[in-house]
Amino acid sequence: MKELLQGNEAVARGLYEAGVTVVSSYPGTPSTEITEAAAMYDEIYCEWAPNEKVAAEVAAGAAIGGARSFCGMKHVGLNVAADPVFTMSYIGVNGGMVIGVADDPGMHSSQNEQDSRNYAIAAKLLMLEPSDSAECRDMTKLAFELSEQFDTPVMLRLSTRIAHSRSIVDTVDRVDVPLRPYVKNAAKNVMLPAFARPKHEMVEARTVKEREWAEICALNFVEDNGSATGVIVAGSVYKYAKEALGDTVNYLKLGVVNPLPVEKIRNFANGLDKVYVIEELDDILETHCRKIGVEVIGKDLFPRCGEFSQKLIAEKMGVARDESVSIEESIPVRPPVMCCGCPHRGLFYALKREGVYVSGDIGCYTLGASAPLGAMDACICMGASISALHGYNKARGAEAEKKAVAVIGDSTFMHSGVTSLIDIAYNRSNSTVIILDNSITGMTGHQQNPTTGLTIKGDPTSAVDLEALCRAIGIQDVQVVDPYDLKATRAALKAALTAECPSVIISRRPCALLKTVKHKPALTVDTDKCIGCKACMGIGCPAISMKDGKAVIDATQCVGCGVCTDLCPKKAIG
Repeated sequence: MKELLQGNEAVARGLYEAGVTVVSSYPGTPSTEITEAAAMYDEIYCEWAPNEKVAAEVAAGAAIGGARSFCGMKHVGLNVAADPVFTMSYIGVNGGMVIGVADDPGMHSSQNEQDSRNYAIAAKLLMLEPSDSAECRDMTKLAFELSEQFDTPVMLRLSTRIAHSRSIVDTVDRVDVPLRPYVKNAAKNVMLPAFARPKHEMVEARTVKEREWAEICALNFVEDNGSATGVIVAGSVYKYAKEALGDTVNYLKLGVVNPLPVEKIRNFANGLDKVYVIEELDDILETHCRKIGVEVIGKDLFPRCGEFSQKLIAEKMGVARDESVSIEESIPVRPPVMCCGCPHRGLFYALKREGVYVSGDIGCYTLGASAPLGAMDACICMGASISALHGYNKARGAEAEKKAVAVIGDSTFMHSGVTSLIDIAYNRSNSTVIILDNSITGMTGHQQNPTTGLTIKGDPTSAVDLEALCRAIGIQDVQVVDPYDLKATRAALKAALTAECPSVIISRRPCALLKTVKHKPALTVDTDKCIGCKACMGIGCPAISMKDGKAVIDATQCVGCGVCTDLCPKKAIG
């Protein structure tokens, strides 16, 4: 039957139809929905792992055990998973293993732009790249066949546009793939140096066979429109180019982006006056073309940064396009902000009032960097807030320890913050770490994590006791506060900063958007008492604005958290 599916949903459908039985991932936009959709199929065991490295290792173990397995992540998650991924390239598989990675050109929800094709090249792994939802499903299924054919994990590269756009997919029934027998084979599965050396040679030989297949496979195809100009494209850019250029050029559409074919590209370019390579982010295709003696026009014309579009390609190629319809009025900028009632708001206000250095992390609380709170000084990657604070304090000494904190969410702490806190305890810096426990993985859309007590399917499970965990690794000064209580929060912060030992504050209050959270009635402003001082605006709550010199609270947004009431000098809010 035909279904209108998001690219991520189509990948999940491919997992189902391919007979996959084990899926382990860590949520990360734009890849999250793959695993959420896969969890809807009872035939697939799905889990949220603490981080991407663990997810890749779970999938690897399942593949060695004879099952078809999958792990999904965003591009920066592949950095975390790189260790097992590189070694699995040497080991190979028993049951098929596919690694899904979603890149984020334009950095819609990421701290960097990263081209995961570089990882496929470095790890010497076969990589496929779909250009719509139908190809997402088809290539996912094919990836498992290729994984077992070539004895290798296979990477599937998506981008934000492919992951989150929708198109028609023809779905079929699931194929039940029997569990392959496990045969003990240390030379294959144990990467001691003596076993790994011949494995490298096997990987190089495998790459030659994969390239031979790439020369003839249907995923790499030519559209001959009788033009003297050729365009080499892959993924979402194929669709952009087709819309911008139509049938005025010839196309070589590459569905296999590693290893890249040689003769197919040479044959395509032969006789053409010009050949353009249009690719987002790095010049992977362009460099390959030049390496094999094909002159192309690439990054000299097209940008290295940002997400491409039909309009950009038309402009760069000098092609006239119909003007798109636009709104004449200028639209005000709407930056992302913490939601009304967000438990992180009170904490960040307290940090701002204390004037401390804040080592930040990845999550909703990263918005604490924005005005009017402006209470974040650095943010590197998942889990780095704690270890970076440790380094900052070691560099700047005892005085810095009294005026610096790290902030990290509950899910991020489980992801990669625990080991950083161990570093603080073990190497003895009097650092203050604040765990913002909002009872969910917030920014990626409310996924469960090891602290929530529920699995991906909502089944009850053990929940990590954050207080007990912190004490077990050597942190004795552990406090729990409600961030809606500004006085208690500031008191806890002052106590931790003056303590002569490592300290942890757990700022605990569920995310205001959770369906299980019961909100209080909306607050109101007594206009007779309000003096228009704008003190209540200091927390950056979207429900509060000024009108005619007085504060106004939008009752449709306010959840009655009460944080603003502590700010009003005239007690006008109630």
